[in-house]
Amino acid sequence: MKATVSSFFSGVGLLFRGIGMYARSPRLLLLGLIPAVIAMLVFAAALGTMIYFLDDLSVLVTWYADDWSTTARQAMRLTAGVGLVGVGLLIWILTFTAVTLLIGDPFYEAISEKVEDGFGGVPDAVDLPWWRSMFRSLKDALRMLAISLLIGVPLFAAGFIPVVGQTVVPVLGALVGGWFLAVELVGVAFNRRGLRLKDRRRALAGHRALAVGFGAGVFVCFLIPLGAVLIMPAAVAGGTLLARRSLSLPIERPTP
Repeated sequence: MKATVSSFFSGVGLLFRGIGMYARSPRLLLLGLIPAVIAMLVFAAALGTMIYFLDDLSVLVTWYADDWSTTARQAMRLTAGVGLVGVGLLIWILTFTAVTLLIGDPFYEAISEKVEDGFGGVPDAVDLPWWRSMFRSLKDALRMLAISLLIGVPLFAAGFIPVVGQTVVPVLGALVGGWFLAVELVGVAFNRRGLRLKDRRRALAGHRALAVGFGAGVFVCFLIPLGAVLIMPAAVAGGTLLARRSLSLPIERPTP
């Protein structure tokens, strides 16, 4: 248990290392912000639309409460609204990451490559044509979206459980979302080595607590207004460190 907790916080530490790395490279910082801003505008509009129609959606998913007393019906629909926002945020964060990585593939490739160059680079890097790299990223993003939807539905249902739905479920959502974010954010480094989504999952499974700690840290940062835009380049840098760690490659520079 102690080792698991230590690995979890080591994962959070990788995010802070990523912040430090990209903060020292203003040019890369600006490049990394461009695709994040584009994606943020699109996803903010989508989330705003959902919140605007939240009352109607809450009524739609609690149709069975139409004949309940006013107090019970309102309480159930309030719970449904909270659950919808929670699941919406989970799906928003995961899809935002996937789409931002897709839009900004050349920018995030440059950030990830700079991180790896500090440890000697990747001698056996696979140089795919941009269109093929984008196609593979799109396929992986769609798979991740499908999986996140499958997980989001049970979490939404669990949100109706008194007390548990308002305490345990949000924490569980952050941890589950953290795992999926970690799988997405190591993608740039894994693609450079010709490795696919299944390879990412397999490698990170051997460092699950580390991966979840890193991803949960990113998840929490993404909940802060504009956090997703500002942290995205750092998340890619930290994801590169996580990828190297999961592949048993050094992430500490040798002492002179």
